[in-house]
Amino acid sequence: MMRPLFDYTLHLADNCLIMGHRLSEWTGHGPMLEQDIAISNIALDLIGQSRNFYQYAASQKENASEDTLAYLRDTREFKNLLIAEKANGDWAQTITKLFFFSSYQYYLYRQMISSADIQLAAIAEKSLKEVTYHVRWSGDWAIRLGDGTDESTLRMQKAIDNIWPLTGEMFATASYERALLKDDISVDVSHLKNDWIKKVLAVFEEATLNMPGNDVWMQTGGKDGIHSEEMGYILSEMQFLQRAYPGCEW
Repeated sequence: MMRPLFDYTLHLADNCLIMGHRLSEWTGHGPMLEQDIAISNIALDLIGQSRNFYQYAASQKENASEDTLAYLRDTREFKNLLIAEKANGDWAQTITKLFFFSSYQYYLYRQMISSADIQLAAIAEKSLKEVTYHVRWSGDWAIRLGDGTDESTLRMQKAIDNIWPLTGEMFATASYERALLKDDISVDVSHLKNDWIKKVLAVFEEATLNMPGNDVWMQTGGKDGIHSEEMGYILSEMQFLQRAYPGCEW
């Protein structure tokens, strides 16, 4: 097993699984039926992406499967970004979180298509069309809320200020990412920031929303297994069935 590649693949899988699980919490609770279905479908897209990455990671480790990697690891073994595990909050906070994350994924996958690892490149190419829709859908909602009523504008700005400190980690390179750069396998995420900022700024300008300044302290740690308290609650719910009834099948 090539450890950096295994860790990198897990990081990509964990991002999708945890964000997908969070979004699935909106199923049956969306502000209107059409959007309830839309966000549930986005959650399914992300969980589907996570399966592809987990299957590839499992092929790199003996006696591993997509199920054991998703359901039988503890909190410190997960390598997802902190933004993925952040609680949904209200609709404005969920939209803000999804827009930031999806825009990051869009530029990440565009670069990953050129990865020297053909399996990662194939997963990125397959996922890019879905992520393109996620960016458009969440961006449209950001504009709709930001340029809406006084209440919706206030909630969006509050959500931006709340989520912004979690965005810096997306562009901080973990050790396993750096180890794969020399072989053109991983993406140098620090190079994605300028394009991401331009995209976010364009939507914020149309939405009449303010982007936080450069002096905001950024939270990190998720990529290296250091998570918030919320992560434990996510796993206790998500992993309950498999841990209570080991090896159960549908």
